Amino acid sequence: MNKQSFFNGMVRNIIIVGFVSLFTDLSSQMVFPIVPLFLLSLGASVWVVGLVEGAAETTASLLKVFSGYWSDKIRRRKPFVFAGYGLSSLTKPLFAFAQTWPFVLFFRVVERIGKGVRDAPRDAIVAESVDVSIRGKAYGFQRAMDGIGSFSGAILAIVFLTFFASSSPLATYRNLFLVAFFPGIIGVLFILFIKEKRQQPTPQKQQKAPFRVSMKRLPRNLQIFILVSTIFSLGNFGYAFLIVRSNKLGNSDTITLLLYILFYIIYTIFTIPAGMLSDKIGRKPVLIIGYLVFAATAVLLIFTSQLYMLIFIFILYGIFFGLIDGVQRAFVVDLAPSDLKGTALGTFHTATGLIALPAGIIAGFLWDTFSPQATFIFALCLAVCSLLMFAFVKNTKQTTPQ
Repeated sequence: MNKQSFFNGMVRNIIIVGFVSLFTDLSSQMVFPIVPLFLLSLGASVWVVGLVEGAAETTASLLKVFSGYWSDKIRRRKPFVFAGYGLSSLTKPLFAFAQTWPFVLFFRVVERIGKGVRDAPRDAIVAESVDVSIRGKAYGFQRAMDGIGSFSGAILAIVFLTFFASSSPLATYRNLFLVAFFPGIIGVLFILFIKEKRQQPTPQKQQKAPFRVSMKRLPRNLQIFILVSTIFSLGNFGYAFLIVRSNKLGNSDTITLLLYILFYIIYTIFTIPAGMLSDKIGRKPVLIIGYLVFAATAVLLIFTSQLYMLIFIFILYGIFFGLIDGVQRAFVVDLAPSDLKGTALGTFHTATGLIALPAGIIAGFLWDTFSPQATFIFALCLAVCSLLMFAFVKNTKQTTPQ
C-alpha cells in the first residue's frame, strides 16, 4: 500500500493526536517499565507490584466513564484531553521522591487520574474526525504512534541506565523519572493544535438526559461486549508481570528492558494492519484472534524458564496487544449510538479498568502464595471463558457513518 492511499482520509486531528500519544508515551515508558523494578529495589513483594498496577488502572477507570459522559454532554472533548495529559506529565517526576512503596502507589494513582480524564474524550475525537470506513485504521495509527513513543521511551531508559548509572540503582531510577518530564510537556503542547469538529445540536430533551439514562441507552450488544472484555481483563496480567518474570529468572535490567522494547516494537508493527483488517472483515474476528494469541502466551509462560522462550513470549504478547488495543475501541464506537460515543468509550474503559485492581491483586497473590505458574493458569482459564462468551457478541461491521 503506497503512502498516498494509506493517508487518504487521515485528517490533521488524527496526525496531531498521534504525536500527542507519541511524546506522552515516550515520557511514560521511561517511567512505567522501571516502576516494577523500582518497587522490587525498595523491597516490595510481587503482590505489591500487582496492587500498584491494579490500583492505578482502577483509579483511572473510575473517571473514564464520567469524562466521556460529560464530554458528550457539553459537546467538547479538547479541555478534558488537555487537562488529563497535563496532569499525567506533571506527576511523572514525583516518582523520584518516593522513599517507600506507598508513595509509589500514590503517585501512580494520581498520574492515572490524568489518563482517566483524557482517554474517552480523546478516543471520541478520533472517531469524530474520520469516516467510519477507516475508523479501524485511524485507531490503529493512533495506537501505533503510541507504540513508537513507548519503545523509544524504553530505549532512552536503557541508554540512561547504561551510561548514567551510579553506584545506587535507586539513584539512577530517580534521575530517570526527573528526565521523563520533558517529552511529556511537548506532548501536552501538541494538544493546542487540535481542532474539534463542530457537532450538530441534539434535541433539548436528549441534551438534558441524566447520566443513568445515557447508560441505559447503550445497546445490549455493546453491553455484552463490555462484559466479555471485562472478564478477559480480569485474567490479563499485563506487561508488569512479564517484567517481573524476566527479573525473577535472573535477567539484568537491560535485558528486561530490551524484551520490553521488543514487545512494543511488535505491538507497533501489528496495530495498524489489525485496524485495517478489522475495517475489512469486522472487529470480532480480529479480537478473537487476539484472545487466542493471549491464551497461547499464557500457556508458554506456564512452562518457560529460559531466555529464548521469554523472547518468543514477549513477541507473542506484542502481537496480542497490537491485535486488540485499537480494534476494541473501534468496535465500541461501532456499537454505540452516535451521540454517546464518549459515554460508550468511557463505560468500556471504566469496566475493563475497574477490574484491573482485583486482577493485579489476584495475579500477585497467586504468584506469591503458590507459584508464577498459578498466575498464568488463571489467566488462561479466563481467556478461554471470554472466547466462549464471544459467541453472544454480534459482529456489526458498519458501512455508513453514524
